Amino acid sequence: MRIASFLCALIAVFSANAVLAADSLPSELDRVDRRAELIGWEAVGRLDMAGHGTCTGALIEQDLVLTAAHCVLDDNGQKIAANKITFRAGLRNGDYIAASKGRAVAYASGFKQEEDGRISTANIARDVALIQLDKPVARALIQPFQIHRVRTSRGELMVASYGRGRNSTLSIQRACNVLKKFKSGVMTFDCDITYGSSGSPVLAYDGGRLAVVSVVSALRQEGNKRIGVGMDVIDIIPTLKREIALGAPQQALKPVVTRRITVGGAKSGTSVGTRSVGGAKFLSSK
Repeated sequence: MRIASFLCALIAVFSANAVLAADSLPSELDRVDRRAELIGWEAVGRLDMAGHGTCTGALIEQDLVLTAAHCVLDDNGQKIAANKITFRAGLRNGDYIAASKGRAVAYASGFKQEEDGRISTANIARDVALIQLDKPVARALIQPFQIHRVRTSRGELMVASYGRGRNSTLSIQRACNVLKKFKSGVMTFDCDITYGSSGSPVLAYDGGRLAVVSVVSALRQEGNKRIGVGMDVIDIIPTLKREIALGAPQQALKPVVTRRITVGGAKSGTSVGTRSVGGAKFLSSK
């Protein structure tokens, strides 16, 4: 499949508001090869956009899947029709627990593919989307993830994803860390992600239960390390829920405050290129 992959130089200059990560090292990536290993992770699934590649998504309600906004846009920046998107929860080597096409799609106000191949941190902060499923998943089959009640700025995270080269089976990293956090809500983390990880839920414990803190938006290469980039979702999701319920775009109650992050003296954004990478949609930095 032909897929757009955006290359952006991202976060070379960090602000004084950044928060240092915990000292612990990220854990190994676990591939979920047995059905029993899916217990507790059934809400994570693969999104297949007909003719537009794959991403990862997670149920946050019986009929709502959380993912990245760039996953639901085509190469021209137009919203992909909901009925062209299929969510397969708990996908494992062709088997899945539940599957449904989409009924409606909403993504954060202000997110767009910028002109002249550029992307700003405002887009990373707004790279969030919800897909309403045509067939809600029974709670007896899958318990959706909750949204974390606070903004996590440090500590241990977990990520579950369907990445390039492993997108037929869920992979889980059970211990990685927040690296830096910005006032815009953008955060970086050292979780093991790759193409296709876009839209993957970034989770932390909240009252003894795993809850969604962020969504994987982009990847940045630092030497031999891949650094993930995401955003706070706590203020964006209620707005997207209202949009789906009312069938019309809604403005966020509290606008996201963002700053552009420049590289190599750039003033207003960061350069982006386009290339094909397997069947996975992803933002990646140079």
